[in-house]
Amino acid sequence: MLKRELVNKVAEQLPDYYKQDVAQAVDIILEEISQALTENRRVEIRGFGSFSVRTRKPRTTKNPKTGKMMDIPARKTLHFTMSKSLKEVLIEG
Repeated sequence: MLKRELVNKVAEQLPDYYKQDVAQAVDIILEEISQALTENRRVEIRGFGSFSVRTRKPRTTKNPKTGKMMDIPARKTLHFTMSKSLKEVLIEG
């Protein structure tokens, strides 16, 4: 689903609001989630799931093409854990 599709779905369910206002609300929500994650805070949306930032350890690996050993630095990754209710819906169907 694209962001514009999300805005359209929300605007359909809230006919009293202009699509422009709904788009602005979606932008604000996404910006706040991004801001919280950049501050290493956990974001939990009940009934959907939670987002958190995890740090991967630095490691050494072998380039399969050249055989040369490479050092991969530590980096941050986004981790999503789905809620129990979402997991049940996905399993059912």
